[in-house]
Amino acid sequence: MENVWLVSAVWLGLALLASVISIRVAMSVALVEIIVGAVAGNTIGLHLTEWVNFLAGFGAILLTFLAGTEIDPTVVRKHFKSSMSIGVVGFLAPYIGVLLYAHYAIGWPWPQAQIAGISLSTTSVAVVYAVMVETGFNKTEMGKIILAACFINDLGTVLALGVVFAHFDYWLALFGAVTAVALWMLPRFAPWFFARVGHRVSEPETKFISLVLLGLGGLASVAGSEAVLPAYLVGMALAPAFLADPELPHRMRIIAFTILTPFYFLKAGSLVDFHAVLSAAGLIAVFLAIKMATKFVGILPLTKAFRFEAREGMYTTLLMSTGLTFGTISALFGLTNHIIDQQQYTILVTAVIGSALVPTIIAQRWFQPDFKPVENAARSARPAEEEA
Repeated sequence: MENVWLVSAVWLGLALLASVISIRVAMSVALVEIIVGAVAGNTIGLHLTEWVNFLAGFGAILLTFLAGTEIDPTVVRKHFKSSMSIGVVGFLAPYIGVLLYAHYAIGWPWPQAQIAGISLSTTSVAVVYAVMVETGFNKTEMGKIILAACFINDLGTVLALGVVFAHFDYWLALFGAVTAVALWMLPRFAPWFFARVGHRVSEPETKFISLVLLGLGGLASVAGSEAVLPAYLVGMALAPAFLADPELPHRMRIIAFTILTPFYFLKAGSLVDFHAVLSAAGLIAVFLAIKMATKFVGILPLTKAFRFEAREGMYTTLLMSTGLTFGTISALFGLTNHIIDQQQYTILVTAVIGSALVPTIIAQRWFQPDFKPVENAARSARPAEEEA
């Protein structure tokens, strides 16, 4: 089908169907979109055009940016040890576990085993943030700790890819320098610019942010990095400005969740090949089990050490077990650089997408904790954390 309008209608029809289903079954729309995308991809065959890839990619960038704006510096400083510990362990535990299994148990060479370990070490900022926004947990201390830990976890993934496989050259140095300058200037320039242009129908604030995200994303691609990494950093740099003006992130969330992120989640689901899943179901299940088990072994004890309540600890551990954006990016990096073959790519991507569904559904259904907005949570802050 080459008619762009009819193709658009099919994709948005599936997005609407996912929204209605998510309302009926009380499940995160992001998860339902992945499931609907998988079913549609294996039945009617979703065609991935250049413009679909662009909308999906921009959706991932904008979602990652919005997740970064939720990082309240005050809360992060207060819970720095818990966020850092959970993030670092959330990366190392599954990376080492999957790496050793892939090399010693099933005989993958070290480079292929490293791609497997990196792909399954991630935590999905996109899935976690989408769930947080829908449930309102992005306004709680626990939610902000999880989002900060997600960033640290995925930063470990990007650094691992860079250290193990990337080429250090002038483009990478230029990207690092431009990003550093942008992160220094944005907190100073953006609030002044936003105050000058005000809230207008033409949305100059949204256009300015999109310009910065796409510019840094393009430079990151040229340097061999990923566009979503500077998006998270820019979001963190502008977090104080966004926290001071709640109307701006609200308008940007409407744009993202209406027209962009459905393409991202539907596309992620459409990459699941049911035939490949059936032929390698055992290995996919083992990879998924190792990822979740190592996350539990590493993170759950930390939540107890930092005196999370029992349901908060389970909820945090399950959400930190999710994966999608950086997991699929890492697997695709291995495929395009001929480190892994097509079958290994399918196995890893399916396990990654499975990790976006299984732990999130369990967390939402059985371990959703009590809702504590930051104002209330601050009064009942965990004194033991500062002691720790």
